[in-house]
Amino acid sequence: MDLFPRFLYCFPLLCLLYTLWQIFDRRRHQNCYILDYECYKPSDDRKLNTRFCGEVIRRNKQLGLNEYKFLLKSIVSSGIGEDTYGPRMVLEGRETSPSLEDAIIEMNDFFLDTIDKLFKKTGILPSEIDVLVVNISMLAAVPSLSSQIIHHYKMKEDIKVYNLSGMGCSASPISINIVQNIFKTQRNVQALVVTSESLSLGWYTGKDRSMILSNCLFRSGGCAILLTNKVALKEKAMFKLKCLVRTHHGAKDESYNCCIQKEDDQGYVGFHLGKNLPKAATRAFVDNLKEIAPKILPVRELLQFTLLTLIRKTKQKYFKIGAGARPAIDFKTGIDHFCLHTGGKAVIDAVAQNLNLSEHDIEPARMTLHRFGNTSASSIWYVLAYMQAKNRLKKSNKVFMISFGAGFKCNSCLWEVMRDLDQDGNVWKEFINSYPPKTIANPFLEKYGWINEEDPDTFHVPDDYVIP
Repeated sequence: MDLFPRFLYCFPLLCLLYTLWQIFDRRRHQNCYILDYECYKPSDDRKLNTRFCGEVIRRNKQLGLNEYKFLLKSIVSSGIGEDTYGPRMVLEGRETSPSLEDAIIEMNDFFLDTIDKLFKKTGILPSEIDVLVVNISMLAAVPSLSSQIIHHYKMKEDIKVYNLSGMGCSASPISINIVQNIFKTQRNVQALVVTSESLSLGWYTGKDRSMILSNCLFRSGGCAILLTNKVALKEKAMFKLKCLVRTHHGAKDESYNCCIQKEDDQGYVGFHLGKNLPKAATRAFVDNLKEIAPKILPVRELLQFTLLTLIRKTKQKYFKIGAGARPAIDFKTGIDHFCLHTGGKAVIDAVAQNLNLSEHDIEPARMTLHRFGNTSASSIWYVLAYMQAKNRLKKSNKVFMISFGAGFKCNSCLWEVMRDLDQDGNVWKEFINSYPPKTIANPFLEKYGWINEEDPDTFHVPDDYVIP
């Protein structure tokens, strides 16, 4: 007789414990882990060295001396070296008349090499993939690129597929966000994210300065990432997603138009990079930091910043005295490594200045830009691979990824390193010991500096001119 009253007394407590366990168990299965990733290294015959780049520029009959001078200045200050990769149609001299087949072949070279290696490294079978997200901004094929991957690897019929285009350089966090949201509603899911850019149909052959600049920065590359929310695979995971924030300023005309694909006055299609791009990027970056900082930084750092800001405003309002420099948040209090988008030397420098980063902090981004160029949405994964190849990533470290893209967008996310990571034979393995080099200056000025001394009225490059 005493058991029943006791049961009634304990029943609410048991219900509470059961509810708490359900919440805990649900959250355990909502975590987003990276099992592994694989960056693409094209074959050496696709390298764009100084001499060949000079030849490509000379082949563009739209250019005059002023354009040559502009290109020389841009390339010299770009931070790009001589070992970056381009599409085959440029290497074969067909950049003025690329075909759809060129773009498809460019993507297939990347797909087959990188995805094959990723499946081999992880032991995961293509038939075990539940979600596939493919982001290639400037190529929309029929059937879709995601369908081509599914067809080649014979993936299962109920796979969830997302094929993104037009997302630009910030597409990787968008793809991760899609996977993250799926993980919140379904258990034991394995997802494959494939990120790259097609340059074959996006190579600009006109003379608009704002558009030929993209030829100086963008290079071939890509990355495949395998993610899961399986608790059983937690110990094998490399990274765990802690936080992700997306900022979109597409409603603002200045931001929307600063980075856009369009035709120039002569009808040549290219990618316009406007003069107001740095301003638009800074605004998006600041707004993104305002949202993500409270989620990733220690409370003491946030309280200190708030207190100093309050003191500064009080001095200005009530004591009418100079308040001094604005207080700044020290992001290093909650972040160990900074994985910056390699949009260009100016982009890296701007982020470094805003976050007060050291040369050591931005070394991975600088070296990635020098070795691989701006590979669009995949660039942050090359930066991450550099950190791994240098044995910088240790268990519990926090890695902050920042990317910018057309729209205009700034997306960022924070990853936690799940175990000590070594080189693991990634894309940097063959040359990591030579990085960082003593100098990252490219030899363009040495070879083509004479252009700056030429007279526009008499300058002419003969058809049989031999590049030195």
